[in-house]
Amino acid sequence: MATAKPKKQAHFNVEEQKYEREDTSEKLQEEDLLEFKTKQRRRSSVAKLPKALPGMRKASTGSADSYSPCSSSGEEDDVSPREKKQQSPNGFADFCVRNIGQAAAGRKEIVLAEQEMYGVMALRKRSAKEKPLQGAHIACCTHVTAQTAVLIETLTALGAKVRWSNCNIYSTQNEVAAAVAAAGTSVFAWKGQTEQDFWWCIEKCLADDNWQPNMVLDDGGDASALLLKKHAAIFNRLKGIVEESVLGVHRLYQLAKSQKLTVPALNITDSVTKSKFDTIYNCRETVLDALKRATDIIFGGMKVVVCGYGEVGRGCCQSLKAMGAVVVVTEIDPICALQACMEGFEVVQLNEVIQKVDMVITCTGNKKVLLREHMDQMKCGCIVCNMGHPHMEIDVSSLKSPDLIWQNIRPQVDHVVWPNGKRIVLLAEGRPANLGHCSTPSFVVSVTVTTQALALIELFNAPDGFYKNDIYLLPKKIDEYVASLHLSKFDAHLTPLSEEQAKYLGLSTTGPFKTDFYRY
Repeated sequence: MATAKPKKQAHFNVEEQKYEREDTSEKLQEEDLLEFKTKQRRRSSVAKLPKALPGMRKASTGSADSYSPCSSSGEEDDVSPREKKQQSPNGFADFCVRNIGQAAAGRKEIVLAEQEMYGVMALRKRSAKEKPLQGAHIACCTHVTAQTAVLIETLTALGAKVRWSNCNIYSTQNEVAAAVAAAGTSVFAWKGQTEQDFWWCIEKCLADDNWQPNMVLDDGGDASALLLKKHAAIFNRLKGIVEESVLGVHRLYQLAKSQKLTVPALNITDSVTKSKFDTIYNCRETVLDALKRATDIIFGGMKVVVCGYGEVGRGCCQSLKAMGAVVVVTEIDPICALQACMEGFEVVQLNEVIQKVDMVITCTGNKKVLLREHMDQMKCGCIVCNMGHPHMEIDVSSLKSPDLIWQNIRPQVDHVVWPNGKRIVLLAEGRPANLGHCSTPSFVVSVTVTTQALALIELFNAPDGFYKNDIYLLPKKIDEYVASLHLSKFDAHLTPLSEEQAKYLGLSTTGPFKTDFYRY
């Protein structure tokens, strides 16, 4: 979904850094083969195997199990974390995670991520003494992974008090949540939550005994929406909101349009460092990994339709094309459509190709892009996958009807079977496949979380009234600063701009080096 960018920009002082038995031998052989194949597929994962062969059922239940290759977080028992009483070795108990005993494994994951997250670690080192977030109480609703844990611990190192919940019921690394909780941060997250669990965890971050947030870090807009709906007084007293996703920013614009946005907000999703680095390169790296781990497919010669040619769709198309897939694109935007054509992709309508393709990947950020009428026309074995942020792109609810049967194949991999025996392969029940089936590249995530941290610092330290109740973009100066923090990974050396050159271009020698309307 395209979102018009606001003209307003935030002020930022770079220099000061104010920023898832039958008793016969044949059946046993099938079970042994399944177990062997499952272990081979999971490689380093220690997630628990199903107790029996996947059975026919009406709704997916296995998708709640862990399947992250970098995660040791499985379903240790059937007891909800909300029913457990846990505490860390030092007696801290203000958290709700799957198993606090996984903290040591989670700490190793975080340390590994830190090695690739150049920018946010540099920011932590440079600003730790100043404590620019001293007094900030931040309600964070993001993915709970090793990479975002580095952000959370950076915020606390800079003086903030944080309560953290997940924005996706399948993306949480349980051991990472345990590690952060063991270190003293209130975390409410585990993989495979119910919808009720999901909202309960967010609520614990918004209003609890002796806790009220004065800032919100959101990914999808759920925390902001719930706070406004149930705790309007707290919402109105916020210093500001930092929002990362297309969906969340769209929600903020709707609030602003209806004059219900009573606090300032910073739009991160439209920053250059988010859209041109995290969004495109993250999806380019992870789409193949997720599909391989989930389905064991080969891409060469596969016919794929990618719905949407924004930054996410562009990254997916690049990877798929490089692997020999035959890729076509759907688009609503003539500019994006022309870009796809110039890159060698045929632009079509979904109805024109839906009966022929082997895979459909949605990347639009919109709702009801892939409907039941489309899935009814798919050929047997077609893979259905979402790479966009919201879980509404694929109309999964229409598949939970009496005429269709669901069969779980692997965690977060389901066959949906039609009465004539045709089946499609649905990944992650329509939620982002890369977040449930593989890990994300720490380096590109670092670019985004560094921007988020700087945005929080800027909003928190801004004088009262400096920001109006509106949505702002961070200026290019900050995008350039974030990029510069990551250049050391490549031993890159920037060419300095001379005074004469700067005067000719009408720029400062220290930047920003592009105009506000420049399109990268």
